[in-house]
Amino acid sequence: MAHPIKGQKEVLLKELLTLNNCEVIPADNKDVIVVVTETINDNEDDNLKEKIETFSSLKLLALVSGFNTPKKD
Repeated sequence: MAHPIKGQKEVLLKELLTLNNCEVIPADNKDVIVVVTETINDNEDDNLKEKIETFSSLKLLALVSGFNTPKKD
């Protein structure tokens, strides 16, 4: 989740939309933007994260990772 500097949500949204390998979903009722990334390896993921962190309109980037856990029968 990307948290913009106050009043910079639209600027951050435009910056995030320039990136490859991610989907950007702005919240309608909160000052936050959900960024869903899909990278092929840790190096690519780290590079994408570093690029996002350079955006001057970004206040905080909260990372959550997801993975598929098979169900036990």
